[in-house]
Amino acid sequence: MLKTLSSLSSRITLSLSTLCLCLGLSLVLTASASAQTPVRFTLDWKFEGPIAPYLLAHARGYFAEEGLNVTIDSGTGSAGAVNRVASGAYDVGFADINAMIEFNVGNPDQALKAVFMIYDHPPFAIFTKKESGIQTPADLAGKTLGAPVFDSPRKTFSAFAAATGLDADAVNWTSMDPPLREPMLLRGQVDAISGFYFTSLLNLENLGIPADDLTVFLYPDYGVNLYGNAIIVSPQLAAQPEVVKGFLRAVVRGWAETLEDPAAAIAYVRQRDGLIDVDLETRRLKLAIETSVATEYAAANGMGDVDDERLAKAIAEVVNAFGLSTTPAPEAVFDRSFLPDQETRSIF
Repeated sequence: MLKTLSSLSSRITLSLSTLCLCLGLSLVLTASASAQTPVRFTLDWKFEGPIAPYLLAHARGYFAEEGLNVTIDSGTGSAGAVNRVASGAYDVGFADINAMIEFNVGNPDQALKAVFMIYDHPPFAIFTKKESGIQTPADLAGKTLGAPVFDSPRKTFSAFAAATGLDADAVNWTSMDPPLREPMLLRGQVDAISGFYFTSLLNLENLGIPADDLTVFLYPDYGVNLYGNAIIVSPQLAAQPEVVKGFLRAVVRGWAETLEDPAAAIAYVRQRDGLIDVDLETRRLKLAIETSVATEYAAANGMGDVDDERLAKAIAEVVNAFGLSTTPAPEAVFDRSFLPDQETRSIF
């Protein structure tokens, strides 16, 4: 009887010890989770191929390993992403740096900074059908171009015109909603359109116009200095440098693994939008990498940094294109102090 009671007492003691251990672990995990810094990240557009690296980094826990609880939301355009970050609704944005410059000049008290360049070459392009007879930028004179009013290639067209010797006022513009842009070119309602290369090219192919039937003028091919999309941060987040640095380290890991296997990375886009065309978005991602991300400069200097001399020229082009009242200094536009070291960023 005493032996039975002793055995029962031992089992109770063991059970209590196990319970205490479990409760302790639970408290540690809860404390760890609550210790993570929340970071709200807005994209510039829908969940498409070029967004895969961020979704991959999130799904594989790279943000969490940096002590960050990151939420990623789709966007409605670069201007919207800039406004979201400036308003404080989001901490980080993926947006066109040119839209950010325009915002900063108009709202100096809310000025933002870019901290990591993604599109070293902007994907800005002009598309026309070969049958139109437009073979060079000069042939656009007197023609009608179409694009939404907020389209970045349209807003910076004067920079392209200046680089090619074309009078920007020699073309006419027709405005439309984004879904109507490529169909209007197909139907001949406009002579050409402006758009992101990896968006309009694939949209036109889906409408039955193969790439071989198109003439495409990519802005970087004609000496335009503009940069494209970058990671931008709010002043409040910039005041937490370790958070920004951790965020960027996770971004680099996401891009590195996406470059290794783009098709696998697209699976994380599909997790967020089950209706995507996987093959189409894989192509879109690869086109973005080939034309905008994996550039000679990025390969030589590591992803994420900018050339100061070129940035100064790019800012001047933006000021001229948008008719801005002041010209921001390069250091007011891009802050490289948060960048991971070059070796870490050398992923090409």
